[in-house]
Parts: sequence; structure tokens; C-alpha cells
Amino acid sequence: MESKNLQKPMAIAMFGGVVVSFAPILYSISDTNPLTGAFFRMLYALPFLFLLMWFSKVTDSRSLNTRFIAVIAGFAFALDFLAYHSTVDWIGTGIGTLIGNSQVIIVTLMSWWLFGERPNLSILVSLPVVMIGLLLISGVLDEDPYGEHPIRGVIAGIFTAIFYSLFLIIYRFANRELAPAVNLQFDSTAGCALGLVILSFLPLKSIHVYPIDFQPSFPSHGWLLALAILSQVIGWLAIAYSLPRLPAAYTSFAILLQPTLTIVWGIILLSESPSLQQAIGMILILGSIIGVTVYGSVDSSKDLETSKSLS
Repeated sequence: MESKNLQKPMAIAMFGGVVVSFAPILYSISDTNPLTGAFFRMLYALPFLFLLMWFSKVTDSRSLNTRFIAVIAGFAFALDFLAYHSTVDWIGTGIGTLIGNSQVIIVTLMSWWLFGERPNLSILVSLPVVMIGLLLISGVLDEDPYGEHPIRGVIAGIFTAIFYSLFLIIYRFANRELAPAVNLQFDSTAGCALGLVILSFLPLKSIHVYPIDFQPSFPSHGWLLALAILSQVIGWLAIAYSLPRLPAAYTSFAILLQPTLTIVWGIILLSESPSLQQAIGMILILGSIIGVTVYGSVDSSKDLETSKSLS
């Protein structure tokens, strides 16, 4: 009976993972720069999220301070998307997404530091394996690595993982009052859009970051609209709804589905072809992510009350 109760949320989680796995593909096809793609991805999602909030009419009892924290989480999300889209441009959708998903290791280590949630041995063992994987992916030891700027892409991918980890930590604080998923998503998306506008006006050309192109063009913005609806609205809301209703083992599978499928789509739809060394590096990182996600449980018996008060 219990397994039957899990069928619906698991199906929704897998659906969300499949939908989100197409996000970097749609961004890549849009042929826009990282800030432009990220900004319109958020901007186009906001009206749909607002309509969902309006029609759901779910009571949102969050304080103004908690909502502000959700907006701040969106600022961290802006940095994450800038780094992530840059990674996709420089080293491809599959590799870029895989590096970004190594955030599971960073989040676990940050939770150890902030919340006293001690990681087990699998997490500590995974760190040097991931470092070796990143070295291979960067193409430093490779005669013909895939990607326009592999080393730059790996560096941006590491920052993607760091900024996404920061987003998740702040998002955890923002959801202390267990807000409706749509409302929380709207606040963080609005914060992300605002953060991207601020980044656009900063002098960042020296690090190959160019301002938002506010002039809509087609078919580029058709792809960005599809990205906003499919990923930012449908995909993430499906994941946000289902994951709290699933056991850890089911959650792990649903989370790992997205980067794995993105690698497949990149090869099939965009003809991405990592070199042998880069493929080995990808396998090492993916194996580490699987190990940490599936076996990297934490022991939070120490400072348990502190963890509860912060979660």
C-alpha cells in the first residue's frame, strides 16, 4: 500500500527531472549570451507563476522578512545561472550540467559546517575523485578536448556548483515556514531576475560576461519562452511538489535523472562529443555524485537542536 502511495509523487518527480533536463539544450539553441538567456528565462516565467498563485488561492502566512530571504536566495540564483550558462557556452551542455550538479558535495560539506550535519566517509572519499574528474574534463592533459574554452568552462562550472550551493542554503532558510511551492518559486525567480539586471550593469567584460540584450529577437526568444514555461515553471514546480513526499532513495534517483539525461540530449541533439579523457572525467564525477546522493547520509545527532531551529 505504501509503495502505491509513492507512485504519484515519484512519477511527478521523474516528469520534472525529464523536463528540466532539456533546459540547457533550449538555452544553447536560443543562441543568446548567458545573462540574456538567464534573464528572459526568469522574466517569462513570472507571469505564469503569478497566475498559478492567483488561481491556487493557497494561504501564504510567511512574514515579510521570510519573503525577503527568498528574494535574496534569488540573487544567489542569478550568480548561479550566469556561471552555468557560461559553462554551457564554453564546454557544452552535458559536461557543464554535470559539473554544476557536483553541488551535492558542496551542500553536504556546507551543511556540516553550518548545521553540524556530519557527512559519512563516502562524501570525503568523493572529493579527490571529483578533483581528478575536473582535471580530465578541463583538457589540460588532452591534445584535442571538446569545448571552445574547456579550462574556462571548468572554472565557471565550479562557480556554478558553489553559487547553487549558496542558493540552496539560503532557500532552506526562506522555507522555514513551509510556504506554498509556487509562492516561494515566484519570490526567488523575481529576485533572480533583479539580480541578473544588476549584474548586467556591472563592468564584467574582462571576465567575458556581456550585458543583457533587451531587444527581443526570434526565434531566440521563442526558445527562451519554451525554456521558461517547461523548466522554470512546470519542471521545477513538479520537483518542488514531489521531493518532500518521497523517501531519500527515491529522491536520489529523481535528482540524478536530470544531469544524466542532459548528457544524452547533448550528444543526440547537439552532436556534443567529449574526448576520451573528458568522458572518463565525466564518469568519475557522475559516479561521485551518485555515491554522495545515495550513500552520503549525514549524522546530525550533534547540534540537533541547532539544525532543527535553522531548517
